[in-house]
Amino acid sequence: MTATIQTPLGPISVREAGGTIAALGWHAADREATPLEAEALRQLAAYFAGTLTRFDLPLDFGTGFNAQVRRAMFAIPQGETRTYGDLARDLNAPAQAIGQACGANALPIIIPCHRILGAHSLGGFSAKGGVETKVWLLKHEGAASLLL
Repeated sequence: MTATIQTPLGPISVREAGGTIAALGWHAADREATPLEAEALRQLAAYFAGTLTRFDLPLDFGTGFNAQVRRAMFAIPQGETRTYGDLARDLNAPAQAIGQACGANALPIIIPCHRILGAHSLGGFSAKGGVETKVWLLKHEGAASLLL
């Protein structure tokens, strides 16, 4: 099994480092999956099939402030969203810093930065497909009513 699956959003690959899932890529990987990568791909396939709502994997959350933001994003249940301002208040940080941490998230989908919205807009999405991918993910998770 390669470290890639085909999804409605195109090929997605994962990379393990130090016993954790460290990165998700929006491209095909040309190598065999490790056992942990194979499990991450299995869980991603279940997510896209609509049968998995929370990932159960050892994740590399990073360090410092980015790790705090990623852990806060990871805690948001599927079908729910928060605003950059919500996280800013929770973490006692500027909303702009929250946005920067979201944009630096190496594990989109698994650490759901797409669930973070602007106060009066969708906000951005730095992964492949940009805001269109963000909208697709939110609709897939049943959060479409939040987009109206």
